[in-house]
Parts: sequence; C-alpha cells; structure tokens
Amino acid sequence: MEKINLGYAFCGSFCTIKQSLSALEELAKLNYKIKPIMSQIVYTTDTRFGKAEDLINKTEEICQEKIIHDIASAEPIGPKNLLDIIVVAPCTGNTIAKIALGITDTPVTMAVKAHLRNNKPVVLAIATNDALGASAKNLGLLHNTKNIYFVPYTQDDAFSKNNSLVCDFSLIAETVEAALKGEQLQPVIKK
Repeated sequence: MEKINLGYAFCGSFCTIKQSLSALEELAKLNYKIKPIMSQIVYTTDTRFGKAEDLINKTEEICQEKIIHDIASAEPIGPKNLLDIIVVAPCTGNTIAKIALGITDTPVTMAVKAHLRNNKPVVLAIATNDALGASAKNLGLLHNTKNIYFVPYTQDDAFSKNNSLVCDFSLIAETVEAALKGEQLQPVIKK
C-alpha cells in the first residue's frame, strides 16, 4: 500500500510541543510519509519548554526528513502537489487568524495556503489562550471553510484561562483519518 504524504507543522504554543511530538510519533507508526514544517519562531527559539535544536533533531529523526522552515521552501507544496493532508499541531491563535484571512508570512501559513489550492484537507490542532476571545471570529470562519478540519478541543482551564482552548492531541491520528474521508471527527467540542 502506498504511503500517504502528510505535512506536519509546528507553531509556537511551546507548552504543547511535547504533546504534539507524541502525536507525531504515533502518526509515524502508521501509513504516512511525513514532511515536517516549522514556523520560524519554533525553529529558532529556545524556551523553558526546550531547546529548538533538540526539537529539530527529534522531529527530523521521527520523520526521516529535513524540516521546511522558510517560506520559499513551503511554497512548492501546492504547485508540485506534494502532500495529501497537512496537520498544524499546535495551531496558535496567530496562525488561526492568518489562515482565516489568507495571510502567508510564515512557512506554516504558506504551506497551508499552497496545499489548500489543491482542495485537500488541513487539520488544525488548536492551542491558544484567546480562542474564545480575540480569536473566536477566526475560529468561526475556519469552521465554515472547505477542507479545514479540527482536532476535537476543549477549554483547558475554564476558570483561570476562560478564553483558552486546547485540542486533544491524542485524537490527531483519528482526525486525520476522518479528514482524508472528508469528515469532521465528532464531537468537535469535548466536555
């Protein structure tokens, strides 16, 4: 059976990168050839959650591929029809807004825009502190956008961070399988 070409993109919700890496490892065990993509911020920034170099090395080891980390390298994804599906995990409020409004100023947003021109699925694994605040309108736009699918999500701390939403990273593989069939995994909003 031929492998499915999957793009896996990281954005800067650094506190969820470890969960995203676990999901990437699970996908790597399945029938996917994975092309990693990182925003410039993730590719170059050391944080209290880890060093960029360690994340790069681990990601390239899992995927057995070099990371796309600049806009020029992400652009051919569309014209060359390189991928069957893209996962953005974590997908920040900033990236949600840019995808909703067609802004392509990062490798991740360029990859998504280029991929969407081929009418293929994009899976967003949201993790943002303002999803129910400033980002709510963009989240709403994307829920009504063709070929955009969401990993089911919930409030991660309804009382201390009442606008924050985070996906269930353990459902990424299942969401990908559904999206490849043109279906949104349900329920999209978890209790």
